[in-house]
Amino acid sequence: MLLKLAWRNVWRNKLRTSIMIGAMVFGVVGVILMMGFMNGIIDNLVKNAIQWQTSHIQIHQKNYAINPDINSVIDDEAKITALLEHAPEVKAWTSRTLVNGMIASARSTRGIQLNGIDLVSEPTITPIRSHIIDGEWLDDHGRNPILVSQKTAERLKLRVFSKVVITFTDTTGEVTGAAFRVKGIFKTSSSAFDDANVYVRKMDLQSLGLVYFDHEIAMVLHNEDQVTEFRDKLSLTVSDKNRVQDWLQLQPLLSTMMSSMAAGNQIILVIFVIAMGFGIINILLMSVFERTREFGVLMAVGMKKENIRRLIIIESGFIGFIGAGAGVIFSILFIYVLSKTGIPLDAMAEGLNAFGVDSVLYPSVSITDYLAVFTMVWCVSVLAGVYPAHQIIKKKPVEAMAEKQ
Repeated sequence: MLLKLAWRNVWRNKLRTSIMIGAMVFGVVGVILMMGFMNGIIDNLVKNAIQWQTSHIQIHQKNYAINPDINSVIDDEAKITALLEHAPEVKAWTSRTLVNGMIASARSTRGIQLNGIDLVSEPTITPIRSHIIDGEWLDDHGRNPILVSQKTAERLKLRVFSKVVITFTDTTGEVTGAAFRVKGIFKTSSSAFDDANVYVRKMDLQSLGLVYFDHEIAMVLHNEDQVTEFRDKLSLTVSDKNRVQDWLQLQPLLSTMMSSMAAGNQIILVIFVIAMGFGIINILLMSVFERTREFGVLMAVGMKKENIRRLIIIESGFIGFIGAGAGVIFSILFIYVLSKTGIPLDAMAEGLNAFGVDSVLYPSVSITDYLAVFTMVWCVSVLAGVYPAHQIIKKKPVEAMAEKQ
């Protein structure tokens, strides 16, 4: 009986109830879209970091991160590569020779990291081959081909077939260098990455620098959930002179940003539900005090005050259920559409690229987030009915019936 009566009371003033529910729906949709936008940024940062910079796991010589010297090559590399070839967890892997040097054209000179890559395995780890906007991917033909970024090409006034001079210090401590011919120009989502990297054939770089082992082994796994477990497994297997790190260890700033974004989502949600709670209290107070004489009659004919309290709380629960439910349903539809079309942010492209974020974001919200929003909104709605219920049951039946409307 209480459920039926509460439902009728909710819609006694249809306009007021509809306005309150509409405000709840608008707020829920806004909060979830904001959460989806923030999650989209983090997902994009993580995806780009793994694709372009860290992979899932990397192996270096122990002191390479402190001093990326050309002589800091991986110890016992053959044993590691043999292990990776037969590891069922590994989807793909590649090895790289990395050298810090200078790139010069007729117009300018700048510092750069030379990535000596394997032409077959590198495209299985990074999507560099599909991001060439002019020219071609490196091949075995020709002498000293090089891939430069669009940003580097603009700074040095380069185009396909332009000649550049690469210089760096070899393993003996002598300055070495050679002329390279631009084979292709690439562009990624990170302007900082583009500004700092060029790609050459590994055999060219090793021959020029007199280095015959690699500085980095990068791998991606079939299942991202296995990263920590496989990292620990590798750490026990490889030489003590090497260091195995996963992508979170390689990008600690990204890990901090993920934690900050998660905390930010929670703060936004809490602020919204608190504001919404006060709104529901206001609506219910008006509704309850309009029916003071009615509640007085109910108490006079024998209805227990506890049942009146339940009635009011059920009313607030109905409002919360409808508002939160409708808000979540609309949010699911919006997020689904935006996850397919994306949110174009062309006006902010330059700023986003500086942080390694694409100019088109795809918001994402997990089922857990939807449930968390619905549960919090509904619980606060129910709690919001406690105060109005307490105010009405404090009155005596005679006082309530004598109340003027």
